Amino acid sequence: MKKTTFTLAGTVLVSAALGLLGPTASADDAPAISSQKRNYLEEQPAVRHRLLLVAKRLEMTALFESTINADFRHFIGGGLKLEYHLSDMFSIGVIGVGSTALDTKLTKRIIESPLEPNVDNQTREPSVEEFRQRLNSMPLHGAAYASLTPWYGKLAAFGQAYVNFDFYFQAGVSFASLKSDCNPSICNDPMPGVDPAPADPMVNADDNPNNDPPLNSGFRPGLYLGGGIHVFVNDFIAIDLAVRDYAFSDNPSGADFNADLAVKDDDSRFLHHLFAGVGVSVMLPFKVKRTR
Repeated sequence: MKKTTFTLAGTVLVSAALGLLGPTASADDAPAISSQKRNYLEEQPAVRHRLLLVAKRLEMTALFESTINADFRHFIGGGLKLEYHLSDMFSIGVIGVGSTALDTKLTKRIIESPLEPNVDNQTREPSVEEFRQRLNSMPLHGAAYASLTPWYGKLAAFGQAYVNFDFYFQAGVSFASLKSDCNPSICNDPMPGVDPAPADPMVNADDNPNNDPPLNSGFRPGLYLGGGIHVFVNDFIAIDLAVRDYAFSDNPSGADFNADLAVKDDDSRFLHHLFAGVGVSVMLPFKVKRTR
């Protein structure tokens, strides 16, 4: 009788203890409990105390650039880029470059060739002098654009020297001022492609495109694409490396490109003028801000 009484008393004590402890969590309740945990990193910045090297700053760049795909003449020159960074990703800017023309190896080879001057009006092949006189130059070119800077980072050399960098992409409109100085003694046909004496079958001056004006000078609007990298020397000076594409209508040789025996406006094509450039950028104001 005493043993039974002890067992019942133990059972009552265990039940009372479980009642005080409350309900036991089951496996089904696990997601509900874990979902109540808060991730404090969600509201934190990706990088703390980051230098805002471009945001809300005016970038002034003295630059030098040269063509990298020219057929007849390389255009090499210098200019200025002004760009205002609305944020650390978006900016707007303008570029203006003055340049001089240098003959490519192809042009030098043609000019130095021992060909006789062309005196046959029935051929489309120009003489050396006719070829040289028709080439144009690009005294001035530039662009207005919007820019996106999606990536930035830091470079380390041997664990000692650290530099910041960013990549940018640009798109907008371009312009170019083209110039050609064909001697009037060569480019003297006032009506290219038109026979001045149609009643005389022996006169075929219109069949010679080599005395037509080259029609490759003047103002040319177009499209602009660019991309590059800033490598920051310090908080307000950066090396600017870029590739730029000024695309507009042009006929660099000033010749009869479509072989209709006359130089006309339709001999111009929409061409991509690629330039590689390097510059030194100064960011204003000099003092840089940091993120939290």
